[in-house]
Amino acid sequence: MKARISVLTICVDDLERALRFYCDGLGLVTPGIIGQEFEHGAVAFFDLQPGLKLALWPRDSLAHDSGIARRGSASPDFTIGHNLRSEAEVQATMAQAEAAGATIVKPAQKTFWGGFAGYFQDLDGHLWEVVYNPAFLPED
Repeated sequence: MKARISVLTICVDDLERALRFYCDGLGLVTPGIIGQEFEHGAVAFFDLQPGLKLALWPRDSLAHDSGIARRGSASPDFTIGHNLRSEAEVQATMAQAEAAGATIVKPAQKTFWGGFAGYFQDLDGHLWEVVYNPAFLPED
């Protein structure tokens, strides 16, 4: 298999609320909710970087589409890593997320591996790691 991951879809309880959090709270750009004319089709997409999108999709829609029964809300089985260029950027992003309504799970701090990171959960419990890793600096 050749990895061609182009969309990270996270399921949400309330699409409008999640859209406000990611768009208004975190400042991600989106054309808004599309696909509302289709049953189980409403979704919001955000460009994260060239070739990679974040999709917000209602939990009930994924359960319907996949045929797997819904089992409740998200658990911290994975994280979405947001790499930044400095400790100051990490602190600013954590503050922005908290102001938007996120729960700070672990305040940003020095890591054992020489970086700086913290964790927050979005309004639906998805776990984000906000990190400065000197070995993996983003290009911009």
